[in-house]
Amino acid sequence: MNVHRSRPEPKTFAAWLRPLHRQDWVVYLERPFGGPEYVLRYLGRYTHRVAISNHRLVSFVDGQVTFHWRDSADHNKQKPLPLPVDEFLTRFLLHLVPEGFVRIRNFGFLANRKRATLLPLCFHLLGSVQGSQTKQPACSTEDSPDLWRCPKCGGPMKVIERLSAAEIQLRSPPEITAAA
Repeated sequence: MNVHRSRPEPKTFAAWLRPLHRQDWVVYLERPFGGPEYVLRYLGRYTHRVAISNHRLVSFVDGQVTFHWRDSADHNKQKPLPLPVDEFLTRFLLHLVPEGFVRIRNFGFLANRKRATLLPLCFHLLGSVQGSQTKQPACSTEDSPDLWRCPKCGGPMKVIERLSAAEIQLRSPPEITAAA
């Protein structure tokens, strides 16, 4: 299997899309069985995981990759599944994140192991009630001197701009230029 990343070709992609815009599409959609909370939980688990973790891989013998999978139809029992290498790689590659995208990774006080204890502590130290959606007035170094000090040098920090979640998403990452 030859897998390589080619340069994006906008004109080729636009030509491929053009006939799709000329079709009338019928979208079949049902409410999710578990409700929107179930969908969010499912997607949340997916965005924080790798395609398959090492502990699920069992063996690689005679061109067959065997790994454990969970059979939800059989009380979530783990079962081994042997697949030919090309089929395993095909399924694995379907779960890779496209170039330019990143998996969501939380660290620091949002890390999975520490979130339950550190996040409430953060809210407490900030003098906020967890889950409160009230707009806080702009703070300065005089209002709360300990919160607005640089952790490295201890100097005062000044807020120069506040961004909403939507504004943060709209900002693109810095352009990386390759050295010639």
